[in-house]
Amino acid sequence: MADGLMREFWIFGYGSLMWRPGFPYQRALPARLWGYHRSLCIYSLVHRGTPERPGLVLGLDHGGSCRGVAFAIADADIDAVLAYLRARELVTSVYREKSCTVRLLEGEDRTVPAVCYVADARHEQFAGRLSDEAVLAHVEQGRGGYGDNRDYVIATQNHLVELGIHDPQLSWLTDRLRQGGYDSAGSADT
Repeated sequence: MADGLMREFWIFGYGSLMWRPGFPYQRALPARLWGYHRSLCIYSLVHRGTPERPGLVLGLDHGGSCRGVAFAIADADIDAVLAYLRARELVTSVYREKSCTVRLLEGEDRTVPAVCYVADARHEQFAGRLSDEAVLAHVEQGRGGYGDNRDYVIATQNHLVELGIHDPQLSWLTDRLRQGGYDSAGSADT
């Protein structure tokens, strides 16, 4: 840039983007987003389910806060990363791409603008708050283009544990899925 300063560009991940970003990044730092919380509030009709047997995936729903990972993207990669994320996250328009302020944690302790994918509560795929049993039923039945819904939930929970993040819903759900014959990698026990 002309003034010698590098512009910062960040992406905030709170679900599968944390453990399978699929794009190049310079740094990945723990971060917190205020005003939204992580929730299994999106019916998945493509990646982790079908229209006949919808799964559930995470969305950022209004209220509270969410700990996740902020990814710093190099200037040269911004356009390609955004194109990739739009193809991945906006396939059915149930998410809205939004710039939000996140706080970088662990050493940095500062706020930065970050691209976030938040749930659109007006979209037909927005499930809202479901009972624990309804969530479990959708996750157990869900299978889509990216595989079993169970694998997605277990992999996300495993990554949250690695980061020291406690998510009560995902913790309970993962325990139930493992009791049903699924190991910690998300594969069926044989």
